[in-house]
Amino acid sequence: MPTYSLIVPIYNEEETIPELYRRLVAVVDELDGEVEFILVNDGSRDRSLMLLRDLHEKDSRVCYLSLARNFGHQVAVTAGLNFARGKAVVILDADLQDPPELIPQLIEKWHQGYSVVYAQRTQRRQENWFKRATAFAFYRLLKQLADVDIPLDSGDFCLLDRQVVDVLNAMPERNRYIRGLRSWAGFPQTAVLFDRDPRFAGSVKYTFRKSLGLAINGLVSFSTVPLRLSTYLGLFSAAIALLMAFLVIYWRIFFPLSPLTGYAIIASSVFFLGAVQLFSIGILGEYIGRIYDEVKNRPLYTLSEVAGFTSPQPTRNRS
Repeated sequence: MPTYSLIVPIYNEEETIPELYRRLVAVVDELDGEVEFILVNDGSRDRSLMLLRDLHEKDSRVCYLSLARNFGHQVAVTAGLNFARGKAVVILDADLQDPPELIPQLIEKWHQGYSVVYAQRTQRRQENWFKRATAFAFYRLLKQLADVDIPLDSGDFCLLDRQVVDVLNAMPERNRYIRGLRSWAGFPQTAVLFDRDPRFAGSVKYTFRKSLGLAINGLVSFSTVPLRLSTYLGLFSAAIALLMAFLVIYWRIFFPLSPLTGYAIIASSVFFLGAVQLFSIGILGEYIGRIYDEVKNRPLYTLSEVAGFTSPQPTRNRS
C-alpha cells in the first residue's frame, strides 16, 4: 500500500496535464515513501482522458478514475478520497495554482503529528480585484456564521491523515464542502502559508456562477443563521408595517391632503413586504432542496472507467 496518495480532479485540462505530471514526479521522487497519483477525470470533453490513459501506461503509479459525466469539483475530490489507499492523502488542483512543490512542507507538518494540514493563501497572483474582494469577504462571512471554525483563505489544497479520510468517506451527505467537512471532523490541524500562482494554461474552470454556488453551499451546509435571518427580517417587516399603519392614521387625521396617504406608500409597502417574503422563501428553498437531494439517496457519482486500482474499497458514495 502506498504511503502517499495525491488526488487531482481534472476537467478539460489537456494543456496542463503534461506539466502537472512533470512537476509532481519531480516532487514525489524525493519523498520518503511510495506514492500513487489518483487523477479524477470529471467528465472532460477534451483530450484529458486520453492523456491520463497514456500516463497510466507509462507510469504504474498513475491511477485514474473517469466519471460518467461532469459531477463537479467537490464530487470529483470525494471520488478520489473513496479510492485513496495512502496513509496520507494530498488534494490539489490540476491548474497548478496549487504548487506541487509545497507538498513536502505539508508532509513535514504531518510527521509532526498534525492530521489536517491545509495550505493557506497569502496572495492571489494575477487575479482581478473583484475575485480577490469577493473571496476575502466570503471567507470572513463564513467564519462568522459557520458552526465550525473554518480557516480563512484556505481552499481544497491540503493533506489529510488516513483517519480523517476514513471519517470523510463515512459521511453520507451529498452537497459536500470539503474544506468545511475536514474542519468539522476535528483532529489536530495547522496551516502552511503560500502565494497562489496564476493558472498555468487554459481557461478558468471555476466561473463566478460556480464559485457563487460553492459559497452558498458552504454557508447553508455549516450554518443555520440564514434561517434565523429570515425570521429577523419577518419581525422587522412586521414592525415597519405596524409603524406605517400608525403613520397613515396620523397623516389621514392631521394632513388629509398629504400624498403620503395615497397609493405611493401602499405600493412601497407591498413591494417591501413582497421582497422580504421572496427572500425568506429563497432561503427556505436552499435548505429544502438539500433535504430533497438527501432523501433521494442516489450515488454521488457514476464511473465509466477505472484503471490502476487492484482492490478498491467499497463505499456507499459511488456507483
